[in-house]
Amino acid sequence: MAVKLYIVYYSMYGHVEKLAEEIKKGAASVEGVEAKLWQVPETLQEEVLGKMSAPPKSDVPLITPNELSEGDGFVFGFPTRFGMMAAQFKAFLDATGGLWKAQSLAGKPAGIFYSTGSQGGGQETTALTAITQLVHHGMIFVPIGYTFGAGMFEMEQVKGGSPYGAGTYAGDGSRQPSELELQQAFHQGKYLAPSQRSLRSCIMLISYIDIYYILNYTEILL
Repeated sequence: MAVKLYIVYYSMYGHVEKLAEEIKKGAASVEGVEAKLWQVPETLQEEVLGKMSAPPKSDVPLITPNELSEGDGFVFGFPTRFGMMAAQFKAFLDATGGLWKAQSLAGKPAGIFYSTGSQGGGQETTALTAITQLVHHGMIFVPIGYTFGAGMFEMEQVKGGSPYGAGTYAGDGSRQPSELELQQAFHQGKYLAPSQRSLRSCIMLISYIDIYYILNYTEILL
């Protein structure tokens, strides 16, 4: 059975979406992993979005909070707003109270990616402050660390991202993710996908061991 990796994101101007597409490609390159893109609902009215010159949303399906429980692992993406995730994504997570109560996401791995307007705009704080959401759900944060190799130490060109996850700089909106940033996003998907599969295998193994001991203990009692 394929492991389901859900790439869930909010993107106003398309920068985060481009990273999401590369993460999906990276994850899909791993055998036994089914990667799927999801968008969270928009909270702003069309009139407001028009004044902000936001382009129309793509046809990537919208996800509901309850559908999160169907995924085996996640990569969450969002633009920054004052060093934290955009309100649209926070509103979506605020609606996952039922999943939290049931601990439906507990033990599931998750990564983070993001977009900021400038180099000092929150490339690390946006991810760092988002980790609290994962912690309260009991999820396992999987950063990319420095596994991207030399790309993590690039100094000759502007590059988003950090050990927390892939990232890009939007600037005034005209700048698009660079080739190196897209490569890092692809790497994140490829790097995270095996962890989802390995963790699921471990959980299944532990479950089988638990069942084995329960059955044997029952036999002893009888």
